Amino acid sequence: MPTIFESPQDLLSAVGKSLGASEWMTIDQERIDQFAEATGDHQWIHVDPERAKAGPFGATIAHGYLTLSLVNALLPQIIVVKNISMGVNYGTEKVRFPAPVPVGSRLRAVGELVKAEEVKGSAVQATVKVTMEIEGSERPGCVVETISRFVPA
Repeated sequence: MPTIFESPQDLLSAVGKSLGASEWMTIDQERIDQFAEATGDHQWIHVDPERAKAGPFGATIAHGYLTLSLVNALLPQIIVVKNISMGVNYGTEKVRFPAPVPVGSRLRAVGELVKAEEVKGSAVQATVKVTMEIEGSERPGCVVETISRFVPA
């Protein structure tokens, strides 16, 4: 269940608030292969299951940027801002990939609102720290501060 803000202005008083967690998402080989096709990154640790068995991770692993891109898919499960005319992705800060994400892993996004400020009139720019947890792992697959701008309706 996402944390719901009734307006962009409500973000300003919620800095430091935990936003909860998304549902778990399984990372299968098909998703990894599709990402390899889309990006042209066909490194064997991602797309060659037989060779990867003997590699450093014992199986294929998701691309770091695949894990990062899944933040966009899971973010709406942890935060919703209502009464906007537009919300845009403004960028990211401090992207890290602390642990590999082996094929078959389950990931979820856990969020915290770390910054919110008014920009360009009444729009609000919000920075959400998203930790992409790997089920059963002490270290996450990705940690990123994602920046969004919300323009009121």
